[in-house]
Amino acid sequence: MNHLLVQPDELWRELSSDQRPLLIDLRPAEDFAAGHLSGAVHLDLFGISSVDTDEAPLKAFFWIIEHLLASRGVSNDVPVVVYDDQSGIRAARAFWFLEYFGHTRVRLLDGGYNAWTRAGLPATQEADRPKATQWTGTRDARRLATWHDVSDRLGKSTTVILDTRSDGEYCGTEVRAARGGVVPGAVHVEWKHNLDENGAFKPEQALREMYERVGVTRDKEVISYCQGGYRAAHTYLALRLLGYPRVRNYIGSWKEWGDRTDLPIEQPAKP
Repeated sequence: MNHLLVQPDELWRELSSDQRPLLIDLRPAEDFAAGHLSGAVHLDLFGISSVDTDEAPLKAFFWIIEHLLASRGVSNDVPVVVYDDQSGIRAARAFWFLEYFGHTRVRLLDGGYNAWTRAGLPATQEADRPKATQWTGTRDARRLATWHDVSDRLGKSTTVILDTRSDGEYCGTEVRAARGGVVPGAVHVEWKHNLDENGAFKPEQALREMYERVGVTRDKEVISYCQGGYRAAHTYLALRLLGYPRVRNYIGSWKEWGDRTDLPIEQPAKP
């Protein structure tokens, strides 16, 4: 199984070993309170977003995220497992943050809390106080795309711009910024197609065929985007599972691009 994912039974064995990972639950607080993996710490990053990827605001945004991760006990010495209710966008976004900050041992619980409980594994409502660290990451700019990066790569055959939003957003019938449409030249695969009926990632062959069908291949740099970098992070992880070497998440995504009237857009044909 891919080293970036961990299955429930495998994680259960690890939790009783000397190499116990730090568990981070990214679900809403009320879901965490109702039941979670024993020893997990809670961190709901949903809604903490950046839609301005110029240098100064982006630096401030990443300082906040870095501080929150350290406050939950992240360090370079301990492996991290992130999860939400399925293999979802909340956990995938945390996975991307940690990889961007240079953490080399981060995995996602495949299928999330739902898969854990379906496997009959125990949960708890008790929570321990997180043990904060002084951790700071080493930022890996290769995993991030700003609006400058996207603009510089428009029309280049060596880069694929990948739109991970819904059909309505892609076609411009659902408008969630000043303008509807797409980044010029973008191809479209909605992030939900990464998952099977149980909310776990599809097998690697199925994922590879899906992406190669639209020209998203290993030899190209891939920049994923959505509305605010959440769904794009999910597709980032899907492509990392396939071993794609050059994948970036445009975290400003359509909210930034669509609001900036100085940036070009396209209106794709409706399916």
